Amino acid sequence: MSVSNECPLAEILAQQLRDQREQLVGRWLERIADRVTLDPGQIFPTRDILDHVPLLIEGIADYLEDPADEITADAFVVAKAMELGEMRHAQGFDAYQILKEYEILGGVLYDFLIRTVDGIDEPCTRGELLICGHRLFRSIVVIQQFTTTRYLDIADERVQEREERLRGFNRAVSHEMKNRIGAAMGASAMLRDKGMGSSPDQLERLLEVVTSNVDAMHVTLEQLTELSRLDPDKTQSRNILLHDAAAEVKRQLRELAEGRGVRVELADDLPPVEVPAAATELALSNYISNAIKYRDPDEAGCLVRVEAGMDGDSSLEVRVVDNGMGVPEPLRDQLFERYFRSHGATVTGEEGTGLGLSLVRDNIQALGGRVWAEFPGKGSVFGFSIPCEPDAEKDPDAEPEEEAG
Repeated sequence: MSVSNECPLAEILAQQLRDQREQLVGRWLERIADRVTLDPGQIFPTRDILDHVPLLIEGIADYLEDPADEITADAFVVAKAMELGEMRHAQGFDAYQILKEYEILGGVLYDFLIRTVDGIDEPCTRGELLICGHRLFRSIVVIQQFTTTRYLDIADERVQEREERLRGFNRAVSHEMKNRIGAAMGASAMLRDKGMGSSPDQLERLLEVVTSNVDAMHVTLEQLTELSRLDPDKTQSRNILLHDAAAEVKRQLRELAEGRGVRVELADDLPPVEVPAAATELALSNYISNAIKYRDPDEAGCLVRVEAGMDGDSSLEVRVVDNGMGVPEPLRDQLFERYFRSHGATVTGEEGTGLGLSLVRDNIQALGGRVWAEFPGKGSVFGFSIPCEPDAEKDPDAEPEEEAG
């Protein structure tokens, strides 16, 4: 049977699809909320996304009315279908959920077809009616294919990027770990040799070599773990209050700060908002530890301060401010690149892989945020922003409520 045969119902059904597209979208959203395992607010959180589906229905109506108007790769409706695939990936949908929502859309449109066709006073054979059904089915399948293909293309790109990050990190880590293990083993062997007659000062230096290299290997392994967790499933992330995340990082870095004579403080007015724990702690840990390491030795009171504020209603900006060495102007554009270090070990005595800030960038960008650095003249300001919603009812100093019973 040729689907190009004329059907007297096609034009009427197509127009009714256009006229009722808003109601059909509403019915579709209700069924998605019931069937797809996502918070209803995540299905269409913005008007931009909501505007896509009526356009998809218009494209379906066009093909139903005129099958000669084939749905090709350069069609407007295809561009919208592909954009929907991009948005669904950003929302955390998986491929099954995309297939399911198109299955639901097909059910809604076929139900509309069944309810509408009996009320149309137009002679039509059963074969012609089947042709209309075939057109409807084909248009949904084609649009679904473009949405899913675009979604899978983006997912594949993310996997390749992640694999490349891991390969690059492993290359750097394997070299550094080999050197550090060699240094620690050499120093520990000398410590075990009781016949060397080393002085207390020499023994202390050897112990420091072992300790510093082991500590550095621990940091490197933590960075490797964080890198392997980039692009997490946003629906599985753990959220905590910003104040709690900053306080935990301050606690972890207390000994480092005290050993370098640096005071770390948290602003009293940190917004009472929840943030992704892993990404926020990673960013603050890197920013604060760098500020401690690159303190200005000539500064009488070395200070690192965590500040934050809301940028509008849905974006949080966090800043780590210090009065340290800053970064030479010619090097500032490279700060968040992999393997880049603004201060060499020969200048500050600090070593590392140069991957910390690039990890911060990747994690924050995976959440839809951004990172930056500013240099107001003295010291540095390293910042990041992430999407969030304020929760004014939560007090970071409040005691947790006891459960009843």
